[in-house]
Amino acid sequence: MPLRRKAAVPATPRVISPSPAPSDRDGGDYVGPTTRSAVRKRMSSSQALEERSDDDDGDDEDDDLDAGAPGLRRARTRSRSPIDGRGKPSSRRPSSGHHQAARAKKTGVNGGEPGAGNGYLAPPQPSPVRGWSWRDFSRSPSPLGLIPIHRHWRTFVHKHEVPRKALHLSIGFFVVWLYATGTRTSSVPPYLMAALIPIATTDWLRHRYESVNRLYVRLLGALMRESEYSGWNGVIFYLLGAWIVLYFLPKDVGVVSVLLLSWCDTAASTFGRLWGRYTPRIRRGKSLAGSLAAFLVGMATSCFFYAWLTPTFGPMPGDDDFMFKGLLALPAALVRTLGIPDGLATLTGPAALAVVSLWSGFVASASEVADVFGWDDNLTIPVLSGLGIWAFLKLFA
Repeated sequence: MPLRRKAAVPATPRVISPSPAPSDRDGGDYVGPTTRSAVRKRMSSSQALEERSDDDDGDDEDDDLDAGAPGLRRARTRSRSPIDGRGKPSSRRPSSGHHQAARAKKTGVNGGEPGAGNGYLAPPQPSPVRGWSWRDFSRSPSPLGLIPIHRHWRTFVHKHEVPRKALHLSIGFFVVWLYATGTRTSSVPPYLMAALIPIATTDWLRHRYESVNRLYVRLLGALMRESEYSGWNGVIFYLLGAWIVLYFLPKDVGVVSVLLLSWCDTAASTFGRLWGRYTPRIRRGKSLAGSLAAFLVGMATSCFFYAWLTPTFGPMPGDDDFMFKGLLALPAALVRTLGIPDGLATLTGPAALAVVSLWSGFVASASEVADVFGWDDNLTIPVLSGLGIWAFLKLFA
């Protein structure tokens, strides 16, 4: 029987590893994950201090960084000047990790104060007050995490602001009830000021004492935006705006201005959040959808007051001072200059009401969009709307 010849077993191939990349050879820039126990040990242990000679005028920031972070310590180069000995600019650039550590040392954790970080992320903290500015009244985008109830009710309280909007809407119906019961507008401002003073005082106290602020947020957090955690409460501006228009403007203009504040602002916020992403943005935080909602609700509010509320429950005490009494006319000087017939220079009945309603919707939408020194909408909407309606009726009524 012939012997079979066994196949030769090939020799084991030689595996030659590729040449290491420059980044692999230089392992000094790599910093592995840091655990809490390692940080505590490093913070508790005394760090070696590097002596510096008096004639060393190098970069203090880099020296401090190298001394404080052992993982980032490097061998000192021969020359620390950006220009080498041959007179050519050096092409060496510090690593990204070196820059990030230096920037973190300057700004601290999450943009906080230098030296306040411990190597971990921290929840956002209210920025310290560095002088007063008109922009302090603005409403910045609301974060999440400062008010406990906003974390538990993210959709109901934080996203849709249902309790806050319900309070906003209820003020308008309360004003309607006051008018229907014959309350004079001159008797309302003292009550508004009596509520404004203690509320503003409490808001001032909670910004000075953290314990008061925690209690305040726990009790009224559902009615607040988280941007108001370190800012002024919107109720202050609501009361101030209502006080201004009811104290200085005629009865019908003041009442309509408060109704526009109560209903148009809520409509703009609601529909702007629902459909604002599908429409052009007018300015930051204001979309065309919200402005159209404010315009339509403003028209409906003016028509509701002049066409239904006043005829149904009126005349009430003080209604004789109404600026709009169902008649609009062009100024006499303009009529004489242009030679317009008297029949074409006046509007009465539904036509006059339609014009006033259109103008009310326009000023409501414009005041909701306008940014006056960054002031709160609860102040600018009633004041600008009231001034716009007053000027229009002063000219044409």
